[in-house]
Amino acid sequence: MDSLTQIVLGAAVGEAVLGRKVGNKAMLYGAIAGTIPDLDALATQFTDTITAIEVHRGFSHSIVFAALASPVFGYLISKIERKTGVGWKDWSLLMFWGLFTHPILDSFTTWGTQLFWPLDIRLAFKSVFVIDPLYTVPFLIFLILAMRQKRGSEKRSRYNRLGLLISSGYLVLGLILKANAGNNFVHSLERQAIFYNRIDTRPSPFNTVLWSANVEADDAYLLGYYSFFDEEMIRFEVVPKNHDYLGRLKNDKNVQRLIDISKGWYTISEKDGVLYFNDLRFGRLNPSDPDSNFAFSYRLIPEGDTIRAEEVEKRPDNAKKILSDLWERIKGN
Repeated sequence: MDSLTQIVLGAAVGEAVLGRKVGNKAMLYGAIAGTIPDLDALATQFTDTITAIEVHRGFSHSIVFAALASPVFGYLISKIERKTGVGWKDWSLLMFWGLFTHPILDSFTTWGTQLFWPLDIRLAFKSVFVIDPLYTVPFLIFLILAMRQKRGSEKRSRYNRLGLLISSGYLVLGLILKANAGNNFVHSLERQAIFYNRIDTRPSPFNTVLWSANVEADDAYLLGYYSFFDEEMIRFEVVPKNHDYLGRLKNDKNVQRLIDISKGWYTISEKDGVLYFNDLRFGRLNPSDPDSNFAFSYRLIPEGDTIRAEEVEKRPDNAKKILSDLWERIKGN
């Protein structure tokens, strides 16, 4: 999830663990704990694109990291906050839950997390978009209300509990809505007598009303969108796989790493003699525009005996149009 959401969750968890003893300082250190796992994004400054992708939401988003790092941070905070009278064990407990709930929340997104690192398992429920105001805003409101109450008061605890309960309830709702949307995609495929190998569903940006699906056929992918306000049958866009464009490059170790990262959901496109690897798991930048670029696309640049991947920059120039088109599609076809 986005940084603000993780800060809100970490602060609420900090309050739940230690708020009665240290007040708003529990929220402060909880918020810090909620941001620490995402420091793995700094890997882009020190390594190549593919390695940075593999590192993201890896070790720092695992139970192992939370267990190892929390006593260290807890000890440091206990030295900084001697006057509170709270020992390193309590601070370590706060840091553990702040570090641990971060990847738990991220596991509901499309990217997922390696919660059980070093096992090669990426947990991804794909039921909430990485930025979802319907999750974050109510949670933030209750956190602010709690912050304004006296330390240890029942009203403060009640507001914080409500924020945690409502946000957790929204995550459960997302799973239910995903299952419902998935059933509608499958039913539509059956009605249109479309044969497929596998299907993958996920929410569209900023909401859980409009859902998208990737459907794999033998030589193409079908991309479809379904809103709970739709009245017409789901229409699917055909996107050729073009895997043959790779030729012998498909055996390149870095291309294979990209294929593994995408879980096989990828197409290859060509422009001006340059090949592009398009990761389909996150859809197009504009779900309503079949000519829109994919959210994650990589140039395949020959470099010696191998291939170097370079992420295509996202251009926010047409952000207003994207949001407008998204809103229109949410309202139904």
